[in-house]
Formats: sequence, C-alpha cells, structure tokens
Amino acid sequence: MKRFFIFFGIVVIVMIISVYSRVIYTKKASPQGEVSFSNGDVKISVFYNRPIKKGRVIFGGLVPFKKVWRTGANEATVFETNIELDFDGKKLPKGAYSLWTIPDEQVWKIVFNSEIPMWGVGFDGHVLRKIEDDVLIIDAPVVIQEKEFEQFTISVEKMGKEMELIFLWDKTLVTVPFTSKQD
Repeated sequence: MKRFFIFFGIVVIVMIISVYSRVIYTKKASPQGEVSFSNGDVKISVFYNRPIKKGRVIFGGLVPFKKVWRTGANEATVFETNIELDFDGKKLPKGAYSLWTIPDEQVWKIVFNSEIPMWGVGFDGHVLRKIEDDVLIIDAPVVIQEKEFEQFTISVEKMGKEMELIFLWDKTLVTVPFTSKQD
C-alpha cells in the first residue's frame, strides 16, 4: 500500500510539472497583453494574449475564415467597460464580456458575450462561446495594408469624436468605431 501512495504521489507531481511547463511555454509564445483606455468618464480595459505570426499564414490559415476565434491565444479575451457604449446605434451595457471574432476576407463579426470562459476553447479545440449569451454582434470591414504586424495587437483609440476598437495582425486591420453617452 505504501508503494501505491508513493507511485501515486510521483504521478501527481509529474502531472503538475507537465501542466505548469505547458502554461509557461504557451505564455512565452503568446504573451499577455492589456489595453487600458480612458476618455473622460469612459474607462475600457482589454485583457488578451498576443500570438506571433512566425511566418505562418494567419487569416484563412491558422485562424480559419467564417469560424469563431477567441481573438488571441491561451485564454478568452476579456473586454470591460464602466459605461454603456454605442456601436452604430447598438448598445453595449457596462460590464465585462468575452470578446470573440468571426474573421472573413472582407468583414469580421465582433461578438461581445456575457460569459467569460477561462480558456476560450475546450480540450477538443472547439470554442466555448455560448451563442445564447451573445450580448452584441457588430460587422466591421477588413482593410488589407502594406505593413505587416508580426504580433497580434488590440488597441482602443480616440479618433475625433469617436473611439475605435482596433485589431491588427499580419496585414489585416479591423476597426470598430463606437461612442458613449458622454460624447
């Protein structure tokens, strides 16, 4: 019986080390990023992981067209706002949301979902987004540009009277304009 407990203890320790090593490795390959934006009363934060291109075909390859993407790597991307936002007449209440995208060649769907799953994908690789928890879906045009961005980047910027949620990776640029009640 003593041998069983020793063997079981060793197996548990090996498993813990294995999981810890995998998490450290994936975080190194796709480090965490955080966006903090404020404009008057508006405060927005985005927490995400930033995969690197590394010579791969990104959109239509690593990130398939017309399939839900967790919008980053490792964990679900989290978008948080302290005030209601207006996306072309569609309201996003204040709160925290998982942020999903459905990339396509000319238009992306940007999805704000009220559930925030830890990883964003299950062990089988399928996304953990529950459609019934979608709060807002917006279409945003794709711009293909000359400059190539090696690392996936999300930013929030003030552009005139509007603000923009911006996605950059490879040669793809997607901007989503929005306003708030304070404007």
